[in-house]
Amino acid sequence: MDLLLKLAGQDMRAVDGLIRLHMDSPVPVIPALADHLIAGSAKRLRPLLTIAAARLCGARDDGCLKLAAAVEFIHTATLLHDDVVDSSQLRRGRVAAHLIWGAPASVLVGDFLFARAFELMVDAGSMSALEILARASRVISEGEVLQLTRSHDLDLSQEVYLEIIKAKTAELFAAAAEAGAVSAGAPVDHCRALRKFGQDLGLAFQLIDDALDYSGEAKTLGKNPGDDFREGKVTLPLLLAMSRTASSERDFWVRTIDRREQVDGDLERACELMRETRALDETLALAVRYAESAKAAIADFGPNAWRPAMQDLADFAVMRRA
Repeated sequence: MDLLLKLAGQDMRAVDGLIRLHMDSPVPVIPALADHLIAGSAKRLRPLLTIAAARLCGARDDGCLKLAAAVEFIHTATLLHDDVVDSSQLRRGRVAAHLIWGAPASVLVGDFLFARAFELMVDAGSMSALEILARASRVISEGEVLQLTRSHDLDLSQEVYLEIIKAKTAELFAAAAEAGAVSAGAPVDHCRALRKFGQDLGLAFQLIDDALDYSGEAKTLGKNPGDDFREGKVTLPLLLAMSRTASSERDFWVRTIDRREQVDGDLERACELMRETRALDETLALAVRYAESAKAAIADFGPNAWRPAMQDLADFAVMRRA
């Protein structure tokens, strides 16, 4: 994705400036905690997507910059809340904020970042973009609650799993791209195409994350490998492995996922079962299909350096393997 980072370099530096400006507060813990997490994001994929979509659609002004900063604040706020809910130890390669400042401060700073995001959206002056990102914030929350209520559920269907990741992850990718296109005054069909691009990119991204949890390294993930397993979180690799070992390994899955009674060696055993059943291979294959669908969504856009750069981003999403 080097081409995309180069094309968006000046814009993203401006977005970083807006982020720094708007996470300031006279309450010292707010900028300190926010910076701890925000500074750990090197590529800022979601705001990068907002910028790229706007430029692909011909935007020449800076109208998309505030929306891009708002997208990063929404994403960071959800991460702060998620880490408290999941009792996560690492985030973006750093100790999770709630372990340093405590869960109450993490939740409240997340709320602060949501508020800043909406201030930025209002300042951007696009009611349509505001509606897109406000709706996304609601959908993300619904996805997180759905995942929470179905955690440890060994009977979760693949359809419900996809519904969860479509809401909690892919929706912000979709909204980021759509808002960028709207801010550029793009026609409806282009806005829809870029929403489709973002949604499928987000699905591919989450599927790879779920596979990496059983095969990656902390430096790749920005979190500890095996966190999903330890939390009893049901993801596609786990669903596939469980469905293909239901008769022989039912007691293992009930103990480790349903009851979360885990002992040394259980994660290694789960990874072994996933390799034996090709659950990881199938998850990766589905991610590739979504990435190809994302690339196809913008294939009809005219000659423009941003289009191949964005298609490279879809390839990058599925190449993050350890």
